[in-house]
Amino acid sequence: MHLIDLISGKYKPLTRNTRTIMVMNSKGGSGKTTLATNLASYYASRKRPVVLADFDPQSSSLAWLAARPEENTPIRGLAAWRDRLWIPRDVDTVVMDVPAGIRDRRLVPLLGRAQSIIVPVLPSAIDMRAATDFIAEMIAGSAQSPLAPKIAVVANRVRENTRAFDTLEQFLGQLGLPFLTSLRDSQNYVSAAERGIGIFEMGHASVAVDLDQWDPLLRWLRSKRSQTEPS
Repeated sequence: MHLIDLISGKYKPLTRNTRTIMVMNSKGGSGKTTLATNLASYYASRKRPVVLADFDPQSSSLAWLAARPEENTPIRGLAAWRDRLWIPRDVDTVVMDVPAGIRDRRLVPLLGRAQSIIVPVLPSAIDMRAATDFIAEMIAGSAQSPLAPKIAVVANRVRENTRAFDTLEQFLGQLGLPFLTSLRDSQNYVSAAERGIGIFEMGHASVAVDLDQWDPLLRWLRSKRSQTEPS
């Protein structure tokens, strides 16, 4: 694993021109690390120099990086709960994994670090109720942030053709935010996590369904709709 060493001086602070993507939800167990690590692997698979910034002292994202094979495109890791958010000068994309429980005064400063924020929500009544309150806080907080991040939601770990899935899709469609896609509950994510890779680095035939489900999310991230214009 390549952890960023800030001693060398070859680093820069985040700027508005850095592509910054944050995955967050105040509710634990929503799959934030799965989304963050797979996003980092997507950009790495496109040969984009990417940093995975882990804001959680439990270091789940950095543990994933520790298992990453040497032959795969490097992803640099930053223990963002401990170190300053400076990045190598050649990096243009930063994916941030934020722990659960971020609310109130701690929320607004984090919102000011990202252009795009993805909120994964699970198909359960508890998760949907928690998401309602948290998203309301995020919308209010983003209005106070100079970066004014764009926020979108994703249904995560869903099983199609179930009542819970239908309820979640209806709920997310009524939030007033972009509802990008539904990601299935797939063993592919478990297998990728164990190996320190993402589904974008697995054999296409085995993950074709998952890649199709990611496509709307990636198209949103590539679009201007997901980014605040630099001033």
